[in-house]
Amino acid sequence: MRAPAEPKFRRRKADRPAEIVQAALAVFAEKGFAAAKLDDIAARAGVSKGALYLYFATKEELFHAVVEQAIAPNMRQIRAAIAGHPGPFPALLQMFAERIVALLADPRLGAVAKMVIGEARNFPALARVWHDDLVSHALGGLAEAVAAAQARGEVRAGDPRAYALQIVSPMIVGVIWRETFAPIGAAPFDLPALARQHVETLTGGLLAEETPR
Repeated sequence: MRAPAEPKFRRRKADRPAEIVQAALAVFAEKGFAAAKLDDIAARAGVSKGALYLYFATKEELFHAVVEQAIAPNMRQIRAAIAGHPGPFPALLQMFAERIVALLADPRLGAVAKMVIGEARNFPALARVWHDDLVSHALGGLAEAVAAAQARGEVRAGDPRAYALQIVSPMIVGVIWRETFAPIGAAPFDLPALARQHVETLTGGLLAEETPR
């Protein structure tokens, strides 16, 4: 005999935390952290403010959930892809650039990244969460890949962590440009094209001279 379907209200209740997180991501992207109100987030999620408090006690806790549930899994996947890439190093750089650009294509992520930069002085917990759950994974994975490539003789000597920052910085600057200057009429950059050109240029500077390209 077929089991009865789960009552709709139970499925709905189980979905509420994820719906609240997605609503918070949208509100943070639109309004920033200081201006975002829990009332706005609750309304966007279709729940009462009291129901929101059942899952998240503070706006800071909700922001942590946004990063941990809506963004960090993608970054951890990118780090795993870096760790599992067989090489050579130029191919790894190309793969990373494609993956990070695909992630940054979500305009909500760029808006929240700009929010963290702009409001970190007043809300340092935002920067801590962003660093620990996202930035450290990207830089850490790249630095490990650079160090491994150096050990293989592919990449010239230098600080792997500094190289990692050089690799990722143009994509981040491109996103900041998109969120800050494009809305006031500045010509936007094509982020995938920027990433491709950056990888080609950077590869010429990073690789040891005898490394095939």
